[in-house]
Formats: sequence, C-alpha cells, structure tokens
Amino acid sequence: MWVGWVWCARRAVRHNVKPPRRLLSVQAQPQADLLSKATRNIGIIAHIDAGKTTTTERMLYYSGYTRRIGDVDEGSTVTDFLPAERARGITIQSAAITFHWPPLPPNAQTPPQTPQLPSSFDTSLRSSIPHNINLIDTPGHADFTFEVLRSLRVLDGAVCILDGVAGVEAQTEKVWTQAGLYHIPRIIFVNKLDRVGAAFSSTVKEIGVRLHGWPAVCQIPWWQGGNGEFVGVGDAVNLRGLLWRAGGDGRDIQAFDLAALSKTDQKFAEEIKKARIALVEILSEHDDGMVEYFLEYDEDHLAIPGIQVMQSLRRVVLQAPQVIIPVFAGASFRNIGAQPLLDAVVDLLPSPFERPDPEISISNRSSTLSALVNSAATAKPVKPSRKQQQPKTEQLAIAEVKNLTACALAFKVVNDPKRGVLVYVRVYSGSIDRGATLYNTNLAVAERVPRLLKMYANDAVEVDSITAGQIGVITGLKHARTGDTLIVYRGLQMKGTPSGGLNTLQLRPINVPPPVFFTSIEPHSLSEQKHVQESLGILLREDPSLHLSIDEESGQTHLAGMGDLHLEIARDRLLNDFKAKARIGKIEIGYRETINTPTSPYTHILDKPIAGKQAKASVTASVEPADDSAISVGLQEEEEHIEDGAFETTYKLPDNNTLHISHPNLSRHDSASHKHHLPPQLSLPGVLHSIQAGASAALARGPFNGYPVANTRVNVDLNAQTHLLPETTPTAISMATRAAVGSSLRSANDTAPSALLEPVMMATIFVNEGSLGAVVQDISSSRGGQVLSLDGSNSPTSSNSDDDMPHIDPNLIYTPPDPFASGTGEVGSGLANSQRQIVARVPLKEMVGYLNHLRALTGGRGTFVMTVDGFEKMGSQRQKEVLDAMRDF
Repeated sequence: MWVGWVWCARRAVRHNVKPPRRLLSVQAQPQADLLSKATRNIGIIAHIDAGKTTTTERMLYYSGYTRRIGDVDEGSTVTDFLPAERARGITIQSAAITFHWPPLPPNAQTPPQTPQLPSSFDTSLRSSIPHNINLIDTPGHADFTFEVLRSLRVLDGAVCILDGVAGVEAQTEKVWTQAGLYHIPRIIFVNKLDRVGAAFSSTVKEIGVRLHGWPAVCQIPWWQGGNGEFVGVGDAVNLRGLLWRAGGDGRDIQAFDLAALSKTDQKFAEEIKKARIALVEILSEHDDGMVEYFLEYDEDHLAIPGIQVMQSLRRVVLQAPQVIIPVFAGASFRNIGAQPLLDAVVDLLPSPFERPDPEISISNRSSTLSALVNSAATAKPVKPSRKQQQPKTEQLAIAEVKNLTACALAFKVVNDPKRGVLVYVRVYSGSIDRGATLYNTNLAVAERVPRLLKMYANDAVEVDSITAGQIGVITGLKHARTGDTLIVYRGLQMKGTPSGGLNTLQLRPINVPPPVFFTSIEPHSLSEQKHVQESLGILLREDPSLHLSIDEESGQTHLAGMGDLHLEIARDRLLNDFKAKARIGKIEIGYRETINTPTSPYTHILDKPIAGKQAKASVTASVEPADDSAISVGLQEEEEHIEDGAFETTYKLPDNNTLHISHPNLSRHDSASHKHHLPPQLSLPGVLHSIQAGASAALARGPFNGYPVANTRVNVDLNAQTHLLPETTPTAISMATRAAVGSSLRSANDTAPSALLEPVMMATIFVNEGSLGAVVQDISSSRGGQVLSLDGSNSPTSSNSDDDMPHIDPNLIYTPPDPFASGTGEVGSGLANSQRQIVARVPLKEMVGYLNHLRALTGGRGTFVMTVDGFEKMGSQRQKEVLDAMRDF
C-alpha cells in the first residue's frame, strides 16, 4: 500500500483493511542523513492554465498547512499573493513554500525545518513517514521562462501538470525540455478530468509522442457507470479503486480492492488489471529488478506486491536520462487526486542526496562539489615531485578545502517591502548559520548573515541555520545576485579572501535568455532621475532577464524583456510599487539595418590631441554587403596566408558582420617582423584589437535609422609604413577606424538607401480544430507570416532537438478507453479534443499583443510560445509602413 499513512489508515479502519506496517529494517543512520532523506525539493511546472496553483492549494490544505482551500478566481490562493497575480489570475513569480507529508499529528508542533525521524528509516515505504517538502509553484506564461529556469536549477524533482482537455501544450514541451537539461526526475499529473471533453487516453499518447518518454500509467480515471461523472481513480500499483465523495473537501476517500470492485463495477476492475499488466510490462523493459519480481511470482502480473512495483518505478524515475514517465490522474478543482499525488512525490522523487553531484568550476578547472570536499582528506602539503607524479587536471588536491564549511547558490532575489531584500538560496554542502560571514565568489565580496528565514509563500519563519539540501532565505545581503555562489569559510574576515583558489569556486550558473522587446523610460525631471535609476537597479537585481541600456545619441534609457506582458509587469512594479515618477514609452522592436551597395576604399586621417598628447593615425576602409544566409554569434578569429608577405586576419562579428584586416609583411606568429615594421609602443595583436573595437563601434549604430548594422563585410587595409606613425596610439587607431568605417557606411547609404531587417519569430500556436482556419488565415494574410507545418510535421523547431530523443510509437502505449472520445484519430493529428498545432515564422512586430487577439479568435482557448529565429529584410512597402509608424511616434 503506497497511499499516505494518515488518510489511508483512516479509510482502512472503515473498510476493515489493515494499514501498512512501518518496516524499520535498516540500521540507525546519522540524523543529518535521515533529515536529508526526509526532504523533497520539488517544483510544479506546466503550461499556463493547467492548474498548477489550484493543485498546490490542495496540497497545502491536505497537509494541514491551510485551513481552507484557496481559489484562483477569488484571488485567495497562498502562492499567488502579488496584486498583479491576483488581478490577472496567473502566476508571475515563483513562490516557495514548505509543508509536511504525510501530515504531522495534530498535537505535534510543526518544526521549522524538518520533522524528527525514528532512529531507523525504511527506504521501501517512504510515504508512511512525515517528509519535509519544499515546493515551488512556477509560472506557466512564456514571458516568465526565466522564472521557471532559475527554479529548475535548484530543484531535485518536478511534478508536470497537464490539462486533460488540452493535452500536452506548447509551454509544457518547453519546460519539460528545460527540466530534462538538468536531469530532473519528473512525474505527470493529468488534471481537469472532470471537464467536458477530457481525454485521458489521448493525453497519455501525446506524452509519449511530444515528451519523448514511455508513459507508465499508475492511475486510470474512474467514470461513474463507465461513462458518467469523474469520481475517482483506479490505482494500478496497488490494484484498488479510490473513490472521492462528491461535493466534499476531498478528505473523504473510500478504497475498494478488486474483489469489491468486481461486484459493483466489473468493467472498471478489469481495466485496473489491464493497467497493472501494462505497468509491469513497461517496467520490465527498463528495470532488471522488475524482471526478477515477475519471475519470482510465476509471471503473474497481478501477484507482484504494490510496494515492489513502487520500488521499480522509483528506480526508473531516477535513471538519467529519464525514459519512463509515471502518470497519475485527478481533478484538482474537484479535490480529486491530490493525496495520492503527494504520496507519489514522496515515494518516487529523490531526496537531495540522491541527486548527481553539483557541478563546479574552480581555478579554471571543472569538477564536482563532492570531489572538492573529499579532496581535503587526500590533499597533503608535499614538495614538488616529478612531472609524471603531478595530479591530473581533473583531480583536485586543495588542502584549504578543510576550512570550507558551506556552499550555496543564490537563485532568486526579491525586494520585500517589509523585510527588505530577500535572497533565496539552495545549500549544497554544509550549513549556513545565523551571523556567519558569506563570501560571494562571483563578486569577490564578503557579507554578514543577519537573519535566516524559511519561506511559506508570503509568510516567513526565522530559523537558526539552513542545512545541506534545504532551500531558505537570507535577508539583508546588499550585493548577492541571481546565480551567485556563496561560501562560508572558517576564519574568513569581512575584508578577507579565501585562499587556495576557493575564491574562484563557482557552482553551475543560471543561463539568462536574451530579451526580444524593449521600451523607453524617462524620468519626469532631473530630480527624479536618481530614484528611477535606483528602482530600475532593484528590478534588474530581482529579474536578470530584464536588460537596461542607454542610447548614446538620444540619451534614452531602454528596458528590454522577454515579452509584452513581462514589460507590462515591470512597468507596473516601477510605477506602483516603487512609486517612480517616469514616462514609459510604448513597446518597440529592435531592428537591424544593412547596406545594399559596396563602396570604394576611404582613408581617414586622425590628427588630434588625445588625453593631452598629440596622436596621429590613418586607416583605409571599405564596406560591402555580406551573405545573409547564416547568422554568426560570438567572436572568432582566423588568420590566412594569401601570398608571399601578405597576411589577413578575419573577425566574425555578431549580426553576421565580418571584418577583414589586410596587414602585409606582418604576421601574428612572427614577432621579429613587428620590430621592423611597427613603432615600439605598438604590437600587432594590440593594433588588430583596436581596429576590431573601432569597427564594432561603427557598426553598432547605422546611418539609415540608427539601428545596429547587420550582414555587412568591412575591409580594412593596414599598411604599417603609412598608417602607423611614432605618434600613433591604440586609441587613435580605434578612433580612426570608427570614423573610416562610419564614413563608408554613410557613403553606401547615400548611393543606395539601406534596408531594414526585422526580427522574425518561430511561433508554435496551439488552437482547437474549429479555430484552425481563422488562425492560419490571420497568420499568413493579416500578419505577413509563413505557416511551416501543422501538428509538428516537418517542424524545423523540433527536427534538431528531437534527433537525440527516443521516438515513441503511440500504438504501443497502453491507455484506458475514453468514454467521451469521438473517434480515435492519430497522435499529432487531432488528439486532445481536436487540439491542433501550428508552427509559423512571423515578424516580431506582428506578435506584440498577439495573445489577446489569438484568444479572441479561439474563444479564449488558443495559446502560443515563440523564440527568435533570425532577422529578415523587409519588403519596400512594409519598410515604408514601419518607418512611417516610427515618425508618427
């Protein structure tokens, strides 16, 4: 029996069934190990509107944390406590909360961190012992992807919630893939099975096809009379039916074994047997332990005890990469399925010490945190030995590690109006105590820990320490940012620095996606400028996916974000929460511009005082259009030998720009040639770097409309005898290059006006069958987009990422029949209540505010996600419309 001890025991008394015994068979372990094994750090991930917050509310209610069930529509939920969240009915920022499952006895005082465990701990029946669950409710909207990313970075497991009507939606695929990158074990809860049109069978098949894993159906829906109201679930693990009383708060659950079910609902009892057979079969393919159980019980699928099936499920869930996906069923709004789901969280998902060792970098070497900590025992101060006896690069031998007492990652920063700045941390090693001195290895600063908190959504309880594997909050830190590594070092002073390379210790960082929208911000007056800048600084510290930049020519401050809703929330916080007095411009698009004609070489001669000293330099440059077939990212360098005495260095710049520098008689690999041709104060690498900096500065602002230049080849001729003089400095070379390239760009624009390039998005749109035609018509005609595929067929967005993933045949997946299914259909072509997927390339400008328009077209059921696919040249008519709109603004 795997269902929770408390509620299952209560039901067992009613039905004269013996409750599960607490098998305490292992030897006593250190209390720290027991506490770590009784901890679960989990996240609730899903597409928007799948029921994440509603499910979280039921978990809090049944665990005893709350006395009433909150409602999203009423704005009374625990985890959605921001005014903007309650007004919009969506989750905007992830909220952390701690509770216990199974619930502690009513007369027991809830401990601040973890419950006391018995001296021995049964690893086979975890859900019979109270566990400390740190839960993070994440957003589902695509604009807040970074909020999900930084939560996933510190989680040990995840519950992915699916809408039983909509199936596997766009953002679900995205967050599932993101969790897979961190190798986070996941289970699935198919929600909203009480709604009209719910299709459990189709949803399970979609799990296999779109999430690239084999669904292990652990529960099947229980429909009253076979095709009526959703009243409970069939437990394929323990061969029983769980019935929830209609209209109650979900606490009244009746459990029926197969014998009892056969008398009242023979068809449902037979379906549970089929589900158990399919579950044992899929586990046998991926777990040798289940094969042994199967043979031990004479190949009888039904004879294998439920506890052994659960153990097998746990083993396959903890495999990396995860191939088997346990699937559970329920309807959170009707209070069905939350308690078994909590039991599954405890039974299947790992404790902090069952996760892979955290990755670290130290002194430019990659390793793991446990390897570093263990190196203290092996490191000995010895004299230098022969080369063959030196340790390998991947081995660590740092004696100072013995002074390292804690290591943690700051994954979130929140500015609380009452408590000040709250830094959320996940402790990976040791313990952070109140009053300790933290050293920030990213910023090389030390800070004192004044208070430690355990967060309960918007409430907090002060604690004395945060131990390894726990998630907590440090208040009062002035410098810590998202992604910073914090260490506690024995004997560290406030102005000191850890020795032995520990000052370079860093945990795996949190990647920040690039922004795609931006808006202008201007203070009402100069007196308000300081307050506006300070408020923006707090916003950026809280949310690193926001970017701030200053337009050098106009002096405007630009705030960039992940989407229009993202910027709208940031604007509301700036004006309403921080009371900043500023004007917010409308959301704009970051365009590019490119030249259409080549220019002849132009030589710019610089002769002016720089920093009080006369400086001279001259540079010859020309520009020409480049091939726009590929977009280059980053900076690379390559040297070619063209002919005797002639050398050329090529720089690949962002936005598909290239810089070719011809430098005759000068080779970067022949330092002797530098002495004969270069002034003594210059070196060839320094000269090339100055030219590259000057060219990049010129390309950053084009002559046509002030946007960055793209798809352009810049040619620079460097003749050391004529261009480099005794008075030449690196700054002069950079300034001369910028002037020469800028003049060439203006000349090209005067000859043939430059063209604008606009960002184009790869959008994946999910709509119902009835709205498909209207949405396709709107994308292709009204918005100038290009529909690439329907239902994921030949989709360029998935062809690359799916190559390394298993391809699941939906016909091999067991699913119970759907009583409301109107035809079968194929997966990807009408599953999930005729849910259709459109993949299209659409200009970003047309996607601003598209969500509201899409919902109007689809009766509120359409959703989409999008990513930047590249930049494309506009047609003349479209470019004229965009420029006219800019002038009007």
